[in-house]
Amino acid sequence: MQQIVFNGGNRRGRRLAGGVLAALALSAAGVAQAQDACPNRGLLDPAYCDANKDLVADPPADAKKFRNPGTLVFSFTPLEDPSVYEKIFDPFVKYLSQCVGKKTVFFSVQSNSAQIEAMRSGRLHLAFFSTGTTNFAVNVAGAVPFAIRADDKGAHGFNLIVIVRKDSPIQKIADLKGKKVAHTSPSSTSGNSAPRALFPAMGVTPEKDYQVLYSGKHDQSIMGVLSGDYDAAPVASDIYQQMIRRGVVKEGDFRIIYTSEKFPVNSLAYAHDLEPGLRDRMVKCVLDYKFDAELSKGMEGATHFTPITYQKEWAVVRQVGESAGENYGSAGFEKERAKEEAARAKKQ
Repeated sequence: MQQIVFNGGNRRGRRLAGGVLAALALSAAGVAQAQDACPNRGLLDPAYCDANKDLVADPPADAKKFRNPGTLVFSFTPLEDPSVYEKIFDPFVKYLSQCVGKKTVFFSVQSNSAQIEAMRSGRLHLAFFSTGTTNFAVNVAGAVPFAIRADDKGAHGFNLIVIVRKDSPIQKIADLKGKKVAHTSPSSTSGNSAPRALFPAMGVTPEKDYQVLYSGKHDQSIMGVLSGDYDAAPVASDIYQQMIRRGVVKEGDFRIIYTSEKFPVNSLAYAHDLEPGLRDRMVKCVLDYKFDAELSKGMEGATHFTPITYQKEWAVVRQVGESAGENYGSAGFEKERAKEEAARAKKQ
């Protein structure tokens, strides 16, 4: 940026300085006025508005701000081996390309924060976000959750389970005192918020009664318990079962010492600023899609997507997070990103 130097001893310089400063003041006032024009924002970042109070970002008021990308970018929640899900989602990605009429590609992400940043920056348009990460995606990245996987019995959910090695002396939550316990990441519901909200009633407070070690991902928590790096781990039941079915781990190697009530599984969300025609075509295509055998197997027997709203289906997740002291705004996201980066650096 070019630096402007004002000559204080020259009348013309002083007039120029006054004019520039006045223009800057008007510009700042215009930005503030534009932000103040939003009647409701809640936890959303200042870039977004929630005038209808449905807790997600409204489409841009200015039609010029809609995006109609040449290629749609889709991602699945980060796991240990993204290539596995890239393969099983390949038919879905090809279907979207044909149905929407726009090339669609799969984008592998390595962390929850990287996935959120990709949508916030406009590089990601359609994504599965993990249950807890969905809250940050909505508030920080302008994600709009609209679907969840389902079968003929209804929408899928998962339980928080706590696993230990089969030969572990740990039998119940109270036995976690003094142990090393893997939490996945600060944004995770089953891997962090739920244990912090639920365990104190069972006599154990995370970080006070046991050492919390962030593994980064559910599958890394599971593998860490198996290898002995952690004494126990709270994880999502669906990911645990997926790893057993894939043969990554054996059910006989573990014991489950606790199972919670059900939570909603990861949400499928679109970027709030997609051009309305493109957005509506994409949503219809997603909801019309019937899973093939491989995707159904990888998605716990799901056969299709069913519509949901963040306001309704994620209410229990927000309640658990709030009771655990989570901040799902920008401040909380920055803390989560710092912890993720610290965990990755520690493993390198």
